Amino acid sequence: MRALLPLAGMIFLSACATPVKQSTAPLSQYDKNTKYGIEARPGGFGVSIYYSRYQFIPESDAVAGACKQALTSIAHEHADKMGREIENINEQAIRISMGRNGMTGITSCSAYAPVKFKE
Repeated sequence: MRALLPLAGMIFLSACATPVKQSTAPLSQYDKNTKYGIEARPGGFGVSIYYSRYQFIPESDAVAGACKQALTSIAHEHADKMGREIENINEQAIRISMGRNGMTGITSCSAYAPVKFKE
């Protein structure tokens, strides 16, 4: 029985993975799945989000897509509030980190992208 304890601990720890935080901006609640933060930058701003949702069957690609879509929507909404237009967000410029908690079924994403104002 004692020999199984280290194995059980390793299985438990491997079932939980937290995405790496992409920014130090304080996050505010956007909707039930999304928190976001905005950082001022020269010529624009940076958007960071934390997105998570329950999935019975893990589909990281679906969460990653929803995460990127939320980031883009928040960037456009923020720019609209400022009365500015932004350039298209280059998908390759989005830093993203994924995680999954196998015990709770929560798949999560942390993402950050720099956003430039149109001249």
